[in-house]
Amino acid sequence: MKIEKQVQLKAFNTLSLNSIASDYVKISSIDDLVSALTYANEHQLNILILSGGSNMLLPEHIHALVIHMNIKGITKLSEDDQTATLQVGAGEIWHDFVLWTTSQELYGLQNLALIPGLVGASPVQNIGAYGVEAGDFIESVEVYDRKENKIKHITREDCHFSYRHSIFKDDPDRYVITHVNFKLRKQADLKLNYGDLKNAVGDDLTGLNLQNQVIKIRQSKLPDPKEYPNVGSFFKNPVILQSDFDKLFSKYPQVPHYPQPNDQIKVAAGWLIEQAGWKGKQLGDVGMFHKQALVLVNYADANLTEVQQTYKTVQQDIYEKFGISLEPEPVLFNQQGFIIQHPLISE
Repeated sequence: MKIEKQVQLKAFNTLSLNSIASDYVKISSIDDLVSALTYANEHQLNILILSGGSNMLLPEHIHALVIHMNIKGITKLSEDDQTATLQVGAGEIWHDFVLWTTSQELYGLQNLALIPGLVGASPVQNIGAYGVEAGDFIESVEVYDRKENKIKHITREDCHFSYRHSIFKDDPDRYVITHVNFKLRKQADLKLNYGDLKNAVGDDLTGLNLQNQVIKIRQSKLPDPKEYPNVGSFFKNPVILQSDFDKLFSKYPQVPHYPQPNDQIKVAAGWLIEQAGWKGKQLGDVGMFHKQALVLVNYADANLTEVQQTYKTVQQDIYEKFGISLEPEPVLFNQQGFIIQHPLISE
């Protein structure tokens, strides 16, 4: 384990924000992790866990120990006639892991192909796409519990997965995810809840074709972070009460929407943003992508302040036009490496 000083994190976050970490370490084992946590404690430093950097907004300076997760490996823990359970290192690239499962004829994650980031981040945000969430197939999450100073297994039920949420967001400074255990099917049971995906898959109802069509659709809509730095979908799809949706629908009957439990409706945030005129629009070096209004892009060398100015303006416009508050997906950090709440819009 080697602690580095004054490390530039621009290459380690997909929005390509300039951010200097006072202390940085890449860890490849649990022993490395324990040593890093001990170092942070001895030097009175907060911990910032860095995974694939695809869902975070970083300030220009961070006085904390940035722990870059690099634990690798895929191990089959058990299997039966119907399923196989895999232990996957937090440092594995998510998309590569999805491709690997398909090559092994294991099914469930194909809808989540081409989502950026590492496996260790997948439970935190409970990543999802095209009607499937990672939490649907996570059996348990292996963590180092910083409160109890030991390795623990947290079951799927105890992860409290919901839309873009988990226990790891509720208590972000307690757990460091080291491995994620997935229970996958041996028979393809394709989820084709979205029209564009169902049409693209057609009659070739195989896991490989589903995966390939997801990749094609995402590539057609979403920019490559290497070309257009971004964090993927920037805002969550808002979930509103049926009564509020009825009012919205009376004015905008074409709004894409999806029924949810408890008399709620999920509304497409990208549609709202596009209707408000933000698709392809920029404020300085930051704007919403011309092919997908839900994606915020750093077109030059913007800093966090400029990014915030843009997304706050988008939020304000959406609220004034539709009466709906959009919540950003990426996690916001302060200079001490702590996760903080995004500022509220003015009502």
